[in-house]
Amino acid sequence: MLASRSFYAMGTTVWVMARARQVEWARVRAQHLFEAWESRLSRFRPQSELSRLNRAGGHPVRVSPELFEAVFQALRAAHATQGLFDPTLGRQLVQLGYDRSWETVPLEQAGPTPRATPPSHHWQAVAMSAETGIIQLPPGVWLDLGGIGKGMAVDAAVADLKDAGVDPVMVNAGGDLAVAGHPPGGSAWPIAIGDESLAGVNLEAGALATSGLARRQWVRGGIRYHHLLDPATGMPVHNALFRVTVAAPTAVQADVAAKAVLISGPEAGKHFLRQAGLAGEMEWKDGTVEVVGIWPEDRRTGGLA
Repeated sequence: MLASRSFYAMGTTVWVMARARQVEWARVRAQHLFEAWESRLSRFRPQSELSRLNRAGGHPVRVSPELFEAVFQALRAAHATQGLFDPTLGRQLVQLGYDRSWETVPLEQAGPTPRATPPSHHWQAVAMSAETGIIQLPPGVWLDLGGIGKGMAVDAAVADLKDAGVDPVMVNAGGDLAVAGHPPGGSAWPIAIGDESLAGVNLEAGALATSGLARRQWVRGGIRYHHLLDPATGMPVHNALFRVTVAAPTAVQADVAAKAVLISGPEAGKHFLRQAGLAGEMEWKDGTVEVVGIWPEDRRTGGLA
């Protein structure tokens, strides 16, 4: 019999699902792992490694292997998406008002209206040395590793728990989730998508991630903003899409692809998924839903997440 436990980390509720006799131990182990990742990758903690790197003002900084790997993965994702996924927009997020952990962000803010910025492609100018473990950011550039860091933590937690003998297991961090093994009596995990929809999928293996506009919105100077920025402008993206969910082998791949599709828009997003060989479900702002690729079997009876 499966059971679930939760904890709060990386600005979201993280759920661990495993056999009842293992689930509490699995939750403790996963929580320690998430806390270790967050202590390094959070841009909201002044003493985190990432914050120290962002404050370095263009000077070289020797970092831990964990932060080095996270930045490497983020830059690889930027390259793979031709900059649609851009980890160098941390300063723009702060200027827009997303300058602290989400649960403490004021939903109504005063202040000047931020201006759009020209495309910078700063991710191409980040210098990394695998030999020395040194990273050097361009002057004035701040990294934001929130999304990809969460995906990395999910993947790491599932791999760690599986290696420790927890099977089956699912780790779900606010919709970015990965599974290992099969739930008792079935070959797939029934996963509900969205807060209110009964639609969902049967996920046999791998990961799912959702990127959308339903959460993390605030008003600044009378204008509504959200956290998904268009790298071409440094401002919140605006197109016909409301939500994108992607299935991929890992949570990192799913998270990056979901953001890239949502930012690029419907037609370019469909092309991206086909080129990447990934399956995705796109929901328009008018409620229209379209599936690209071989999407896991649809369920209409709810699910586990």
